[in-house]
Amino acid sequence: MAKKGDWVRIHNIVLKADERTAKIPKDTQKCDLEMWVKGVLIEDTAEVGDMVSVETAVGRVQKGVLLEEAPYYAHSYGTFVPEIIEIDKQLRNIMFGGEK
Repeated sequence: MAKKGDWVRIHNIVLKADERTAKIPKDTQKCDLEMWVKGVLIEDTAEVGDMVSVETAVGRVQKGVLLEEAPYYAHSYGTFVPEIIEIDKQLRNIMFGGEK
């Protein structure tokens, strides 16, 4: 359960597919325009799935469905690639004559 002042992420459909302009590509017209926003929860308490309001870092108030509490980045740049070490050595040699 999220409490007032907790950092959360919300989701909202800004425009349904049938409300979007005809001036965008056809494949884009078929998709809803969605928004994900992080901010501080304004309501006293909320559960995931509740409609809530948040205040963003720049002070805007946005409404949407609560997705998660204390969101964080879970992506990475993948696993170690040993070839990168050899490329680094080659580039340093080309650019700086081998200096480290």
